[in-house]
Amino acid sequence: MTASSPLDPTPDAPASRPAPKKDETPDPRAQQLARIYALLRLTLVITIVVMLIWVVGDVLMVIFAATLVAVILHNLAGLVERHTRMPYWLSLTAVVVVIISALTGLIWSSGPEISEQAVKLRTALSEQAHNLRDSMGHSSTGRMILDNLPTTLGGNEQSASSSGFGSLAGSMTGFVSSAFGAAGTLAVILIAGLYFAISPELYVNGMLRLIPHEYRRTSRELLLTAGRTLWAWTAGQALDMTVVGLLSFIGLWCIGVPLALALGVVAGMANFIPYIGAFVGAVPAVLIGLSQGTREGVMVLGLYAAIQFFEGNVMAPLIQRHAVKMPPGLTILSQTIFGTILGIPGLILASPLTAALLATADRATPKLKDDERV
Repeated sequence: MTASSPLDPTPDAPASRPAPKKDETPDPRAQQLARIYALLRLTLVITIVVMLIWVVGDVLMVIFAATLVAVILHNLAGLVERHTRMPYWLSLTAVVVVIISALTGLIWSSGPEISEQAVKLRTALSEQAHNLRDSMGHSSTGRMILDNLPTTLGGNEQSASSSGFGSLAGSMTGFVSSAFGAAGTLAVILIAGLYFAISPELYVNGMLRLIPHEYRRTSRELLLTAGRTLWAWTAGQALDMTVVGLLSFIGLWCIGVPLALALGVVAGMANFIPYIGAFVGAVPAVLIGLSQGTREGVMVLGLYAAIQFFEGNVMAPLIQRHAVKMPPGLTILSQTIFGTILGIPGLILASPLTAALLATADRATPKLKDDERV
């Protein structure tokens, strides 16, 4: 009697029966609990992030500013490295030396003049603001405006003092400014940015180690995208600031407005903040122009309107073609939100932060199909 194949059924072994199918219908209760758990987890994460920003917002802004400095230095060193074939550390050293030399030369050659004009500008603006407040106090509409303006803007409204958690948050977020002051904070930003730029892979890899393994590749791509976006935004904005500052200085000098150099520097630096910065940079020049006469004030107003028209319709499209395109509504909204939460640092850094967040969100989310677009 021949041995039967293990694949052939034998009389002694019953025929194999299919395994009973499990109930493939998901449990509705389990699904509901899973959704509730996911919602609670998302709410907890958002709450922790908001609390962190509220309590240590100034510290986070310092970290972001240092990161922005590191991105600038790293990319400038990369450009030098590609064109000169020098090692990265030598390229970075050359970039830092050139920047320090340029600033030193500017301070040595034009520092006294800029400083003198800045002092005169501050005095003139204080006088103009005092005169404007007095003139507004003689009319009912002006008094109403003054009564609704905070004292920090020259009004009469006293802001309510914070208490409880608000005072705790205010004391914590003011840690950097109270401990170091403005100059010390700037020094911390520059030094930390330099160290970040010396060995960026050390800090980026350290962040990636804190992320679960399955998300590290995606997180790496998002971090690289954010870095490229910050560099593109900063390069484009630096060009925009330079053009606006030069045009403002030349136009004010031609009109005959005093302190043209200081006003041009203010206009260029204020243009780091899109849209709002244009208004901030124009107000001092218009006030100084009005102090010389109505004709000069109107000419200064027309000059800044023409500069902003050129910047918005010629410069911005050229820059955005090679850099970052941000919707104006979203830019202003982000400035309002970050400025309200984090104060002046949040207002200044709102645009590059929003640009980085938009770029990472665009990379992390799928594109809309044609039938899904509005």
